[in-house]
Amino acid sequence: MPDGRDSQRARRLRERDGVPDLEVAALGYDGAEDHAPKVIAHGRGHTARRILELAEQHDLPVTKDPTLVSILGALDVGAEIPPDLYGVIAEVLAWAYHADKAAGDTRAEAARRAA
Repeated sequence: MPDGRDSQRARRLRERDGVPDLEVAALGYDGAEDHAPKVIAHGRGHTARRILELAEQHDLPVTKDPTLVSILGALDVGAEIPPDLYGVIAEVLAWAYHADKAAGDTRAEAARRAA
């Protein structure tokens, strides 16, 4: 049975590699096809970093909620969100909608100024 030193050693190795204990989950929703939002990706360490890089490349909003990430990380990729999480996911999606709109407004204003 591993003791606390094993997890400490693993943590030090991850930190040495420049990837701290990072965990992320990504949600997707297609109103035409899906009944509920789905987990489209989740991962730790290097995988988590890559998911965040892709989100940034595609101007996708990102929020920080470690508890929700832990819950979503327990679901399989492609799984729909269970009904008991609808409320919290609705809050996240509302936040993402407003963040995306604000970013679009900022980009539009920058384009107007540049023109």
